[in-house]
Amino acid sequence: MKKLHRVRATAALLIKYVRPYWRMALLLAVVLLGSIALDLVGPQLIKRFVDVAQAQGDQRQLVHAALTFLGVGIALQATRLAVIYLSTDLGFRSTNALRADLARHLMGLDMAFHKERTPGELIERIDGDVTSLSNFFTQFVVRLVGSGILIVGVLVLLVRENGLIGLAMGAFAGIALAGMLRYGGAAIADSAEERQANADLYGFIEERLGGLDDIRSNGSARYTQRRFYEALRRLYLAATTAWKKRLVVIRIAVAMWGGGVALALALAVVFYQRGAISMGGAYLLVHYTEKLFSPIEDIGRQLQDMQRAVAAIERVYELLALSPTITGEGTAGLQQAALPIRFDDVSFAYEDGEPVLQGISFQLQAGRTLGLLGRTGSGKTTLTRLLFRLYDPSQGVIRLGDVDLGGLNPEYLRSRVAMVTQEVQLFRASVRDNVTFFDPRHTDDEIERVLRDIGLGEWFEGLARGLDTELAPGGSDLSAGQAQLLAFARVFLTDPAVVVLDEPSSRLDPATERLLEQAMARLLTGRTGIIIAHRLATVQRVDDIMIIEQGRIAEFGERPALVNNADSLFATLLRTGLEEAFA
Repeated sequence: MKKLHRVRATAALLIKYVRPYWRMALLLAVVLLGSIALDLVGPQLIKRFVDVAQAQGDQRQLVHAALTFLGVGIALQATRLAVIYLSTDLGFRSTNALRADLARHLMGLDMAFHKERTPGELIERIDGDVTSLSNFFTQFVVRLVGSGILIVGVLVLLVRENGLIGLAMGAFAGIALAGMLRYGGAAIADSAEERQANADLYGFIEERLGGLDDIRSNGSARYTQRRFYEALRRLYLAATTAWKKRLVVIRIAVAMWGGGVALALALAVVFYQRGAISMGGAYLLVHYTEKLFSPIEDIGRQLQDMQRAVAAIERVYELLALSPTITGEGTAGLQQAALPIRFDDVSFAYEDGEPVLQGISFQLQAGRTLGLLGRTGSGKTTLTRLLFRLYDPSQGVIRLGDVDLGGLNPEYLRSRVAMVTQEVQLFRASVRDNVTFFDPRHTDDEIERVLRDIGLGEWFEGLARGLDTELAPGGSDLSAGQAQLLAFARVFLTDPAVVVLDEPSSRLDPATERLLEQAMARLLTGRTGIIIAHRLATVQRVDDIMIIEQGRIAEFGERPALVNNADSLFATLLRTGLEEAFA
């Protein structure tokens, strides 16, 4: 039953991604059939040459046979080259489509999924697993079908030459195929473990490279190296175990090939001595036997690749079977103007963890800016994540305007709510693509106007290729202030109703900080804003203050009122200057 399920799943995936390229697949099939026909004709020409030469026949027949054989050989090589080119091209086209679909699917999954897996592991599963399918999508089917047709063709020609010999070799080939099919799936589970060990290794490497500075500064290089060797060892053991089992089909094929050639030689000698076949016929028997077991051996190799492919397909389906829990169909109701934010008795806990937020209730009026204060781990960032629906609350309701976020399409919601974080993600791409996030709907004039409005006009004028200038990976050729302003430019282009700022000026010098504050003021004008503050100076210009302690609201109110209330927690913090209170 499990084997039948694997066959169906494999066939479904193959048909889905090869079907759009059916014309190329059809051309490949025609060229393959032509290649097989030419491969079968060649030995017939040699037989004719040998028999005519042995009978001392007309020399013109020998020349004609030789020239025909030469032409067939050239045509055969050309068709084989065409088969390789077409199958490789088809394989890349179809698997690239699968990669894109798989990446798009994973990016749509919840944050909980991504927190449990490293980027390196996911990259390996998207690219590594799918790459192992490239041969399967084309080479496997092409070679399997081609080998099957070639086997049938050879057996027909052998029976035509001598019925007894043809039946004997057919029985021998059947035994070989049965043995390989019997053990053709023995290594699927081990191949899946090999792929997972490979993904774990890449995940380990990605994480350690990302934290290389901390590893070096804390003297953890030897420990990390030992962990790396352990990951390599797990991959080595998984790979060798899977490889040994996959080799079974190859060993069967090689053993049967050797036995088949020996049997063919023996039969050729016996039947030639009895006069049942000619010298050319004896050659034909041996040559066709080699051709018979060549596709059988090829089938063995393809079965070996198939085990890796089936393991990869099961892993692909495992990912595709995952679905986001944060869903919604609503795509209307959030007006273009600033929106009020309302939390009604909201609580939240990460999976199998202690509550991070408990009974949060407040309302932020449209167009006002909230300064959000609290110690590290108090729940500030989690609160804003709920606003984006990166997570849904365990209980309670969050509203923008009069709309319950639980019914909104997450992508639509995130088009109306934007965030600027301390760590700005920049790509090795043009300035245009970094600002628009690869969205072609924004015009160059629109982008340039935004860059000048936020204070990057002088920087933009100095770019050698304007918006086409390519940034270094991670924006390493930019200052921290320039990177933050580019992040502001992204938000300006999307024109959201709500903006969340995560202490964007905490790492800047005073001059750049003033420039950034001016951009912040323009960004928040006409929008509802939340500023996650780690310093009291950051919230000097906000309208309201909220202080969170241990997942609960410790204080909430208008900033001037809290400043003038000597008993308020915020006033106490201002008097004592406890900047470190929220570090």
